[in-house]
Amino acid sequence: MSDSPEEMAVWCAGEDWCPVTSTATLICRKWHPVIVHRLLHNGPTGFSELEDHVDGVSSKVLSDSLEDLQEKGLVERTVINDQPFRVEYSLTERGADLEPIISAMEQWGKANLQAPNESAEGRF
Repeated sequence: MSDSPEEMAVWCAGEDWCPVTSTATLICRKWHPVIVHRLLHNGPTGFSELEDHVDGVSSKVLSDSLEDLQEKGLVERTVINDQPFRVEYSLTERGADLEPIISAMEQWGKANLQAPNESAEGRF
């Protein structure tokens, strides 16, 4: 693959699983899929609002995760206002293209995972 804006380089070559591994490298940090999910469902979102929608994440971790997603070309940050300072995060076209993957993760989880408040005699 080339380094053009349309394609991203994979970190291994010649193996049929390389694209899977490379995609996982992009989105498989703990909060990345959740952030992408929230941006898919809510559209452009301010930092504080996003923090409210990603329950359990600290401001520092959210900030670091958003920065990482920006560096990977999946999220963009737009300054909305200087006084008071306000930014908004949204998915790039490449980030929005993750929708089928995130939806599949959501559907699989609903079908196969036990809700935290269910008894230990759940599905597993």
